[in-house]
Amino acid sequence: MAKMKRVAVRGATRWSAALVAAGALTVGPTASGTLAAQDARATYYVYVAAESADLLHRVRFGPEGAALDQTVVVGEMATETEGPHGLRVSPDGRFVYMTTGHGVPGGKLWKFDAGPDTLVGGPVPLGHFPATLDLTPGGLYAFVANFNLHGEATPSSVSVIYAPGMVEVERIETCVMPHGARLDASGDFLYSACMMDDQVVEVDTRTFQVARRFSTTPGCSPTWVTPAPGRGTVLVACNRGARILEIDRESWSLVRTLETGNGPYNLAVVPGSDLLVATLKQGAAVQFFDLEAGRSLAVVPTSTTVAHGVATSPDGRYAFVSVEGVGSEPGKVDVFDLSTFQRVADVAVGQQAGGIAFWRMVDGGGEPRPR
Repeated sequence: MAKMKRVAVRGATRWSAALVAAGALTVGPTASGTLAAQDARATYYVYVAAESADLLHRVRFGPEGAALDQTVVVGEMATETEGPHGLRVSPDGRFVYMTTGHGVPGGKLWKFDAGPDTLVGGPVPLGHFPATLDLTPGGLYAFVANFNLHGEATPSSVSVIYAPGMVEVERIETCVMPHGARLDASGDFLYSACMMDDQVVEVDTRTFQVARRFSTTPGCSPTWVTPAPGRGTVLVACNRGARILEIDRESWSLVRTLETGNGPYNLAVVPGSDLLVATLKQGAAVQFFDLEAGRSLAVVPTSTTVAHGVATSPDGRYAFVSVEGVGSEPGKVDVFDLSTFQRVADVAVGQQAGGIAFWRMVDGGGEPRPR
């Protein structure tokens, strides 16, 4: 019988199998649309971008399950796919920032009023094919990794945008195909993965300069990097290497490698815990890790193929995963219960669901809870 391990999440005690079925890393999902241990008072909202449909969706998840709450058509060109991709909600929950440019080379940043989802800023011209974006803790600056699939494999950049005025103030040359950019909790350092250079790049946001570089294994194609709060490390998803690297920020050295399923792509550390959620793009699944113990807890299939992004709720109860689908298939948003690691709901969205960002929780009385 598999041993059971306690995983602390926001003061609650969650139980899960440390190694499911004594070494098998797959557990089955619940039936689509059903709920497990749902807080009947709470409703959760996330935004997701449908890249091949030029749509920005808001998804609602509550006692009745998951459903589309609102859909907005985005872009400027009726005959071109502009490819909304990166999403981030401002720390105060007032604005949604979105990048476009995976359909055409010239990238842009857009700013929406969250809730009515009306355009209030931009579009701001960026580099080619902007991908991931992040915001400083006060929401003053946005940092966008310009992935650049256009032409020769030359070094690309990170755009720095003054968010209140929506003005690009700097473009920092970093590496070939920067992706998966995330700031640390202080907002002083930005980390991004370089898919073609097999590097992790640290940018000092106070000087807008590259501070350090870390070389990964050649050919591992890192796609995502995120700081691990409270651990003093950054976590790097190696898409072709089927592993996650943990790098100590002080010594700037590799401290651990976590083996994964096929194609780790995006990462999220659950707030207030040692629980890591990783999407497996080629594996059509989500993998859960206990960072303290350094081992996998479960691998759960997604509702369709090509798992992409992940966002977690601030209360540590749920993970929301975007899944692209293939061809004309709809994309999906899957909801996973972090106490059981089961998929408890899913909802169809536009084709190639990619960027995903948590917006807010609302209690039974309709009052927003703190982020």
